[in-house]
Amino acid sequence: MVEILSGLMVLSLAIWLFLLLFWGQFWRVDQRLETATNKLKSLPTVCVVVPARDEADVIPVSLRSLLLQDYPGNFNVFLVDDQSTDGTANFAQGVAYAVDKLEQLQIVSSTDLPVGWTGKLWAMEQGVKAAVDKFHETSLKLPDYFLLTDADIEHDISNLRRLVTKAETENLDLVSIMVRLRCQSFWEQLLIPAFVFFFQKLYPFRWVNNPKKSTAAAAGGCILIRTETLQKIGGLQIIRQALIDDCSLAKAVKSNQGKIWLGLSSLTYSLRPYDSLETIWNMVARSAYTQLNYSPFLLVGSVLGMILVYMLPPLGIILGLVLGNWAISLIGLFTWLLMTFAYFPIIRFYKCPIWLAFCLPIIAFLYTLMTLDSANRHKQGRGGAWKGRVYQN
Repeated sequence: MVEILSGLMVLSLAIWLFLLLFWGQFWRVDQRLETATNKLKSLPTVCVVVPARDEADVIPVSLRSLLLQDYPGNFNVFLVDDQSTDGTANFAQGVAYAVDKLEQLQIVSSTDLPVGWTGKLWAMEQGVKAAVDKFHETSLKLPDYFLLTDADIEHDISNLRRLVTKAETENLDLVSIMVRLRCQSFWEQLLIPAFVFFFQKLYPFRWVNNPKKSTAAAAGGCILIRTETLQKIGGLQIIRQALIDDCSLAKAVKSNQGKIWLGLSSLTYSLRPYDSLETIWNMVARSAYTQLNYSPFLLVGSVLGMILVYMLPPLGIILGLVLGNWAISLIGLFTWLLMTFAYFPIIRFYKCPIWLAFCLPIIAFLYTLMTLDSANRHKQGRGGAWKGRVYQN
């Protein structure tokens, strides 16, 4: 018993040492869009595509932030009203009128969702097609870039300029930012930084941004992609069934020798509130099992891994004290401190109370339960539910 526990504790410690030293420095928050200070030498044209389904509560803020971008080049916004029932399109029209930008906004009414597409991707596909059709009608060349962004994102006034500058100066095919998620309520402060932390661990940003590494990822809330690159990979239709569409798009670009960049933003925000455990739970459970490719074996491995890496160290401290084995307790304490050290940068980034950095074991326990629930929902035919639609593998 003691020998097995000691072995597991040493293994947990070794895993954390490996993660900190050799796993792409995933825990750092230095990949930031706002650090880019270069100036544009040219002014590429940009079409912004915004899929929107029942977003009347946030569209006045998010659309206004887009229309008032300080980007000096030519850009237009194509908002795809995905069969909303709350007057999203009317609110959008009112926003454009209020800021005197009616000529820059085109509202596209989405048609029925065809078989083989997810709702968001079908809406974006229609937005891209409408933009292409408009440019053909006016005999102009296609836009240089498409900005694919969610309807619940409040963009900093300089966001589009920074994205284009990043792409142009570093010759990137895709630039994406993990926008600053809302982190105000207790549950948001407890669980949202960990959501970003786990994402960074799964897709270390430095590896994503390294052309020599195969790791590919993007954050769906804000993706700038070259039109030429989008055409080269076959358009959005190649990922039409993807529930994790952002990472699928990034993978398609990088596998075609495209250069991508993913980082954090402290100035562009998500307006989506996750002010209860239930809302965060549903957000994670919607796609967690998809991330595991619907594999029961990966699910079991993931659960065991979460226990070994996150939950065992504090348990080891207690068991070591109970068994009178100080070595086990000390190993557990040291491992927990390493874990806390890794988690602290994202806690500081989100300006959360410092003591939350020590809470990763209980946070991991909750995320493990969400993952198990995600698998259970898939088994019951409720996997991938979002805004009245249910998607299955």
